[in-house]
Amino acid sequence: MLPGFGLDWMKQCRNAFLIRDPDLVLASYSAKRGEVTLADIGFVRQSEIFAREADRLGHAPPVIEGIDVLRDPAGTLSKLCVALGIPWTAEMLSWPAGRRETDGVWAPAWYDAVEKSTGFGPPSVDRKTTLPDHLRRIADEARPHYEMLQKHKLT
Repeated sequence: MLPGFGLDWMKQCRNAFLIRDPDLVLASYSAKRGEVTLADIGFVRQSEIFAREADRLGHAPPVIEGIDVLRDPAGTLSKLCVALGIPWTAEMLSWPAGRRETDGVWAPAWYDAVEKSTGFGPPSVDRKTTLPDHLRRIADEARPHYEMLQKHKLT
């Protein structure tokens, strides 16, 4: 959500926020794109949108972490469903392999593993990643935004 992109549509939805450790985001993002900026990885904008939604609701919207979904898909997603007031079903844990028309133009560059998958797998990385200095600086700038949202994670 680039600045200037209207956010009024959010009022029509129940919104949740998916977070991921900045080190892990940068490790995977930089593997696909050579040049990376803080704005590219969206942490600042996500925290701004989270604050806007929290103000609108009068309380924090639900937050889940990607690694928690991979460690315990049923548990994490069922908590998210409760928080959003939608029914949980076990069918949420699997899907047919292949591309979806909702994937968008970025699918060929980013979704190869997703398109081959039929369900959640274990986390491929469950610890900090060693980043080169130029990415470490970006991760350090992103970390306060990540940690702010992490405080609101569903438990």
